[in-house]
Amino acid sequence: MNIAIGLLIPLLGTMIGAAFVFLMKQDMASWLQKLLLGFASGVMVAASVWSLLIPAIEMKAESGSWAVLPAAAGFLLGIIFLLVIDEITPHLHVMTNQSEGPRSHLSRTAMLALAVTIHNLPEGMAVGVVFAGAAQQQSGISLAGALAVSLGIAIQNIPEGAIISMPMRAAGNSRWRSFAIGSLSGVVEPLGGLAVVLLASLMIPVLPYMLAFAAGAMLYVVVEELIPETAEGKHSNFGTVGFAFGFVLMMVLDVVLG
Repeated sequence: MNIAIGLLIPLLGTMIGAAFVFLMKQDMASWLQKLLLGFASGVMVAASVWSLLIPAIEMKAESGSWAVLPAAAGFLLGIIFLLVIDEITPHLHVMTNQSEGPRSHLSRTAMLALAVTIHNLPEGMAVGVVFAGAAQQQSGISLAGALAVSLGIAIQNIPEGAIISMPMRAAGNSRWRSFAIGSLSGVVEPLGGLAVVLLASLMIPVLPYMLAFAAGAMLYVVVEELIPETAEGKHSNFGTVGFAFGFVLMMVLDVVLG
């Protein structure tokens, strides 16, 4: 039951953000988009370090200096996995007009949704793997620590939900359609998280690798997509401020609840 709730909390965050389309009449201002993207980046970086990489290393502490190897291998595999997904999936980011991935006849709306789905996949994996770790007493990950990751991801999903639904509305879609698309972009999180939980329960020895894998996947999104988007054009300083607040919030949540 706790795992089910933990997996669904981030989706709720996405839906709350998508519901902004009912409250705001115009597209989101550039400075606010950068602030929120920076905030999401800060949360993801802090979660990757405190909630994923450090526990992955600590789980292999008995290996001495070799304890870092599973974390290093898993991290690189996570980077490679998202690199491949990014290359084979046609998608379009909110603040650009140039699509990425293979050529496609998909609509702008569909490619925007795919871009957010790519972002959400590693977040869902991260939530799933920490709850899988919490279910294993020898992992050193507490249920409260797993909940901290779920809450942190949910909080940063609020701006992500708004960032996908608002442009949908500005492009001429109805409010309900924009809300639905923004919300559905977050469905991949509980699905990805559930798949990771099931896999980890079957293969407990690979848990450190999976923790680091999720960290690598999340940091790929931050470095490849979010940070460049906050640095383009004017108001890049808002992205930096958002990053600082997101990083500190996730760090505090992990330490206090973990």
